[in-house]
Amino acid sequence: MRYCVMIEGQEGVRWSDWLALARAAEDLGFEGLFTSDHYYSVQGAPDRGSSDAWTVLAGIAAVTERIRLGTLVSPITFRLPVVLAKAATTVDHISGGRVELGMGAGWWEVEHRTHGFPFPPTRERFERLAEQLEIVHGLFAEEEFTFEGAFYALENCRFAPKPVQLPHLPIIVGGDGGPVLSRLVARWADEFNTYHAMPEEIGRRYADVRATIDKSGRDPNEVTMSLMHTILVGADEDDLRERARRMAEDDEDFDGDLDAYVKELDGSGAIVGTPERAAERLSAFAEVGVERIMLQHLLHEDTEMLEVFAREVIPKVG
Repeated sequence: MRYCVMIEGQEGVRWSDWLALARAAEDLGFEGLFTSDHYYSVQGAPDRGSSDAWTVLAGIAAVTERIRLGTLVSPITFRLPVVLAKAATTVDHISGGRVELGMGAGWWEVEHRTHGFPFPPTRERFERLAEQLEIVHGLFAEEEFTFEGAFYALENCRFAPKPVQLPHLPIIVGGDGGPVLSRLVARWADEFNTYHAMPEEIGRRYADVRATIDKSGRDPNEVTMSLMHTILVGADEDDLRERARRMAEDDEDFDGDLDAYVKELDGSGAIVGTPERAAERLSAFAEVGVERIMLQHLLHEDTEMLEVFAREVIPKVG
């Protein structure tokens, strides 16, 4: 299993935090640092600030040397496909070829409404995602690309420069693995990323996606299976409870029962506990096919937890 740090950038993450997280990820041996792509607090705290995801990644690319960088994931409702492709390609050049482009249909209706983004019905969003995936691939691959669909049209677009990574930078498609998304993964994705469930459910999602990939005539082993899940670990029980208390304070639904809060997190499949318990959960995910895990680190100012994970959890994973 490979390990990446994933940060919810819309939850008040400052540039100084990003710098500390990037340095920690590089120094501790994590494969990558990924960010959500939102402009509004998903945790219900509208006063928290956010930065543009791709602008942040450009800054991080300039001050790092090794870690992979990307979005998990960019809603196609935020940008025209050529704008998204250009942003990702620009950061790929700044980083020397370390970028991965995560794409999804978008889901946070409040964010769209407050920030002026159109929020079409679900079916249309997935149709738009299909067109954007085809366009992005075409821009990366073709010398001159023309496209006319129901929602987007490009005429003789000469997209230059191409990404550093050839034939194209890796594309991650994120979602719950339903039939429509599975078909998009089968056709366009280098990686399928899903989220927040127990190992048994994650295994079922993977099986459905892999069956669709196989049916399409593509080798399922060509597509990486990854998972995003919350991380909350402590060196011991006291350390764990202190971190749980800090994380609970940022949760608008917290009712004051810390034990119940930790139990609920654990019941969601999150990587929760002392190093031994966290390693057990990660081993269970590995058994159902998780090849890469994006560790949703909600205590973004706490780089020490990343050190506990890297030094004491990863070596225990079977």
